[in-house]
Amino acid sequence: MLLNFENLSVNAVYYTMIQTIVPRPIAWVLSEHDNGAHNLAPFSYFNGVSSNPPIVSISVGRKDNGSQKDTWHNIEQRSNFVIHIPHRELAEQVTASAASLDAGESEIDLIRMETTSTEGWPLPRLSEARIALLCERFAIHALGAAPQGLILGRIMSAYLDDSIASHEGKRLTISAKRLDPIARLGGNDYATLGDILTIERPK
Repeated sequence: MLLNFENLSVNAVYYTMIQTIVPRPIAWVLSEHDNGAHNLAPFSYFNGVSSNPPIVSISVGRKDNGSQKDTWHNIEQRSNFVIHIPHRELAEQVTASAASLDAGESEIDLIRMETTSTEGWPLPRLSEARIALLCERFAIHALGAAPQGLILGRIMSAYLDDSIASHEGKRLTISAKRLDPIARLGGNDYATLGDILTIERPK
């Protein structure tokens, strides 16, 4: 089967992409509404793009009515946001936080998650998350006809739960097994790590 994307509908392209680009890491993004409440939403068009400076990307679409999704609006207006890497036990809450709420309503209240403040940072992080990346808006690019918002965020600092992080000599080591992240597949499916292959790279 050979699919010519120029002959496919926008929906067909989307569903083909989310089933072929797998697994995808999940950015569980906390941002601040205009009214001071906290928005929480998952995005799987997400990855790291640079380490100097430390830049990550998330791609954010639009609501059914064509307006910006809250995450896009909030980051455009206030710059700061927090990306959490969700683990297996949080899969149901991640899914529930994708619900469409009215602007200004908080998914954190909906799914009853606890938050913890971070000294010197304006936004809280989710208490249960094992990784939280504290980010500032670096740039936002509008892509395509809709358009889609490609948000680039600079990581200013990172929270790592002590259960997953250790130092081996001078190098920080984060245990993927203890992190136990979930990744996005197509449809309603998530992936977990399963077996981890360790293969030495050529010198």
